[in-house]
Amino acid sequence: MITTPVARLLLALAGMLALLSPAAAQSKPSECLAIAQGLARLQYAALAEDQAKITFITHATFLIESPLGIRAATDYAGWAGGVVPDVVTMNRAHGTHFTNNPDPAIKHVLRGWSDDGPRAQIDEQVGDMRIRNVTTDIRGGVFGRQADGNSIFIFETGGLCIGHLGHLHHELTPEHRAWIGRLDVVMVPVDGGLTMPVENMMNVLKLLRVRVVLPMHFFRPGSLERFLAAARAAEFKVEYLTEPSITVSASRLPTEPTFFVMPGR
Repeated sequence: MITTPVARLLLALAGMLALLSPAAAQSKPSECLAIAQGLARLQYAALAEDQAKITFITHATFLIESPLGIRAATDYAGWAGGVVPDVVTMNRAHGTHFTNNPDPAIKHVLRGWSDDGPRAQIDEQVGDMRIRNVTTDIRGGVFGRQADGNSIFIFETGGLCIGHLGHLHHELTPEHRAWIGRLDVVMVPVDGGLTMPVENMMNVLKLLRVRVVLPMHFFRPGSLERFLAAARAAEFKVEYLTEPSITVSASRLPTEPTFFVMPGR
C-alpha cells in the first residue's frame, strides 16, 4: 500500500514514464505532459494549426474536431450529431454514456473501463489527435466503490489539451493531477449530485486551473444555474453562446478562466 506523498508521486512519475516506453509505441510525445518542444505542424484549410472545434451534441457527448479533420465523440451512446466519428470514447458502462452497438464504420472505439482484469489503459494516436485516459473510481451501489470504473479522457490536438471528466465521483489526488498534466479545456459534469456536489467539483476545477470550461451532464436548468452561481463566486467568468459549437485556439485562450455555456442538453 502506498502511504506517503513521496511514494505516491513516484508512482505517478513512473506511470508517466511508462507512456514514453517502447510499449506505448507513440509517434508523437504528449504536449499535455509538458515533454514536447517545438513540434512542427502544418496548417489545414478547415482549422488553423493551433485550433480545435468542439460541438455540444447532448448530455455528455461532444464532437471534437482537429486541424486535420479527425473527429472524436466523447461519451458516445450511439449518437454523434448525425456524423460518423473517427474515434468514440466511453467513460464508463453507464446507460447514457456508452453503447454496446457502436456504428461499425467507427474505426476506434475506446472504452474507459475494464470488465475483467487490470484497469483500462488507453493511449492512441489517430492522425493529428492523441487520445489517452486517466482512470478514477466510481460509487458502485450494492458493489461499493469500484476502482478505476471511470475514465477521464484527454485529447491532444492543435497544441491544445482537452479533458473530459466523464462520470467523476471524487476529487483528484496528486497522482491523478500528475497523470492528467496540463489542460486548456475541460468538459465538466454540473449535475451537483449524481457525480459530485457542486463544492467538490469546483475544487477540481480550481486544481486543474483550466481556461475554458464547458458544462455538461445536467438534467434541468436549475442544476446548471446553481453550478454557474458557484462558478461566478469563485471568480470564473460565464459566457452564454448562441451556437452549440466553439473554436478554441491555443494561442488565444481567455485570460481568465471562463465557462462557455452552449445551447442544448
